[in-house]
Amino acid sequence: MKHLITTLGPMGSDRLEMILPHEHVFVDLRTWDKPGYGDADAADVVALMGPELSRAREAGFTALVECSPVGVGRRADILKAVSVACGYPLVAPAGIYREPWVPPWAHGASEEALYQWMLGELTGDIEGSGVQAGFIKLSAGDDGLTLTEAKILRAAARAAAETGAAIASHTIRGRVVKEQLAILAACGCAPERFIWVHAHVEPDADLNLEIAREGAWIEYDGIGSDEGEVAPHVDDETLRRTLLLAEKGYADRVLLSQDRGWYDPAQPGGGTPRPLSYLAERFLPRLRQAGVDEPTIRKLTHDNPFDAFAR
Repeated sequence: MKHLITTLGPMGSDRLEMILPHEHVFVDLRTWDKPGYGDADAADVVALMGPELSRAREAGFTALVECSPVGVGRRADILKAVSVACGYPLVAPAGIYREPWVPPWAHGASEEALYQWMLGELTGDIEGSGVQAGFIKLSAGDDGLTLTEAKILRAAARAAAETGAAIASHTIRGRVVKEQLAILAACGCAPERFIWVHAHVEPDADLNLEIAREGAWIEYDGIGSDEGEVAPHVDDETLRRTLLLAEKGYADRVLLSQDRGWYDPAQPGGGTPRPLSYLAERFLPRLRQAGVDEPTIRKLTHDNPFDAFAR
């Protein structure tokens, strides 16, 4: 039986309702060499993010995939503390972000060492935290993979192939996704275990379709970016692309999320989190108004994220 590996233990599909496949509880976008990088008191994170998780639960979201890997302040101990305090399951990542966030030890590590490290976190726990990694989170340079990013991807592909874990990659351009899928294939990892994070940023929607046809997941995770004019018209374009993929028969390859939260140790008091309930409150009504039926809504918000991340 497939289970989602969470901070509160494995969970079957029947224990979950809507799942958010790309959010952040804690993230530090500074590089590893900055003073105070990744530092925070768990109680402060609980105090800031607890109400946001409660609001997400009230909106119908029963689990959240935390997408902050090594390089952008991953703190599995903090995730565990927040999850236990709030009774809210989080899915924590193995993996490393792209350059220049790659730490020196990863530059120097062999592919074999990286593979063994990821395998250990996917089958055991992360840094003695008691939190088992539920998936692998990576990233790729906008102009293509660097030598180190390719090495990390090969190690991740091997670990994913062995454990059945998904690989989610922050990749802006579709042509780079093609490069990644070729590497996965060479390492024996199926495209169905690859999630194209930020697929909505690729200007050519036909590339979203092409990658969906290959079997990979297409994640539209900028929903709510329109608020405050951060990125105008993202919701409109996400709606258009979701309807397009559904019309072409690929609704079962689409993931919807917000890239919201989060506690940021670089900001006073952790900053001001962005509500995690926007998708349910503002975007799903637009899908319904566009004629998307309830079975498809459930597929987009429950079945797909569970199938993408469960193993």
